[in-house]
Amino acid sequence: MSDSKSLDELGPRESKDPNISLDSEELVVDVHDPDLYSSERKAQSINSIDEVTQGEIQFFHEQGYLVVDNVLSEEEIEGAKSGIESLIDGKNPNYKGVQIEGKWRGQDLTREQRHSSVRKLAAFVEHDTRLKHISEHSKILSLLTTLMGEPPLMFQDMALLKPPQGREKPWHQDCAYFNMPLGSLVIGVWIALDEATAENGCLHIIPGSHKEGPMLHFNCRDWQICDTDVEVKRDVMVPLEPGGCLFWNGMTHHGSPTNLSGNRRRALQFHYKPESSKSISKEERLGIFGGEMLGVEC
Repeated sequence: MSDSKSLDELGPRESKDPNISLDSEELVVDVHDPDLYSSERKAQSINSIDEVTQGEIQFFHEQGYLVVDNVLSEEEIEGAKSGIESLIDGKNPNYKGVQIEGKWRGQDLTREQRHSSVRKLAAFVEHDTRLKHISEHSKILSLLTTLMGEPPLMFQDMALLKPPQGREKPWHQDCAYFNMPLGSLVIGVWIALDEATAENGCLHIIPGSHKEGPMLHFNCRDWQICDTDVEVKRDVMVPLEPGGCLFWNGMTHHGSPTNLSGNRRRALQFHYKPESSKSISKEERLGIFGGEMLGVEC
């Protein structure tokens, strides 16, 4: 590691929120090895959030994730899609959170091309009531309160739209992006708006990996766990129908392969923390998760 490197060079890009780091989209240099993801095992799910019992709560804490079908109604799904389209179309002039897939940036796009090229929307809940409603969904918040043992606080909201041929999000731990002390129970909530499949880049997880401590992350294709440290033999994929939801611990290893289909894979993603959670500095976080910071190479 060069002594001249700054903290900004060593970690992922920073958002305006001091607790959040954004993924480093400009770091993409090549396509991932397809063998980094396995479709041999599929996560089991329960039919609705009303069916969550103490057994599912225990499963979440032991395995680091829980899959629940039918969390959103058809009306909520369509409302979310309409909200996303409205923001992409610029109907709210105060919203600046649209992120285009790298290969399309700087091009003069038609409306259809623009919608097909958007990779992500960030920080939208204060700009669309339909999307804000989902972030405050009473059943989701109730389950999060049970999982956390105290009321949750939503601190990150994103729409992940993964267009056709949209790039991979490599294996990582979410806590490597957030300036929070080790031991903070961060929970991610990923809600499918389209069917999420093996072909279009559904999420993959490593069950139980949240118990194995922090992994070093590196600026490779993104801010990620080194490919050679990924235990693909433990990989479980998480296909979802629209309205289905994945809850996962912020220390659980997970990733999403390239969208090899001809269709978008739209989803909402929220991160929540306990109301009592504290913050740490970026330097402290990189001292835990930053491979280059510690003089280690991938």
